[in-house]
Amino acid sequence: MLRTNQEFLSYFEKLYHKQEGREEVVLKSYSRDENVLIQDQPLSKVMLIKEGIAKCYLTEENGKEYIVEFLGNGEILGEVELIKNISCLCGVKAVSELTVYETTISYFRSLIKNDLALNHLLLDSFAERIINTSSRASYQQLYTVEHTVMQLLNMQSKQGIQLSKEDMAAYLGIAVRSLNRILKDLK
Repeated sequence: MLRTNQEFLSYFEKLYHKQEGREEVVLKSYSRDENVLIQDQPLSKVMLIKEGIAKCYLTEENGKEYIVEFLGNGEILGEVELIKNISCLCGVKAVSELTVYETTISYFRSLIKNDLALNHLLLDSFAERIINTSSRASYQQLYTVEHTVMQLLNMQSKQGIQLSKEDMAAYLGIAVRSLNRILKDLK
């Protein structure tokens, strides 16, 4: 439900601290509900979450949101768009106060060309996403929505965050009305 990547976080922390005056990797903060990336807009930076939680979501043609994933410490943003040279596939919005390591596209491209450790981290991240997507799809087939709602409520409690009913419904792929019915039944 909440994806994190401690190895990637450690890698970016090392990049940040070994800069020696250069500003190739900078820290940037986002407030809750602030847009970090906007779907279909050109990519301007590659980022890695240092602290906080963000939601990665798709807005469909009918205007409805579907939350693909909640992202936490060590999750990278914008790398797929950079590699494929495309606009942002998804929107990313801060769910809590968010601090990210941010780097330019040109610097990240140079790292991809010259840093084998980064390439291993990217491959591992891509493989993890494939596994998570497959697991989530099968999980949604095998378990009830009520079970997933309980997991979302537990995640909120553990992380000390409050998701809106709209976000919970968007993550579950259901209407808010259906979510309200489930929440009422769970009480």
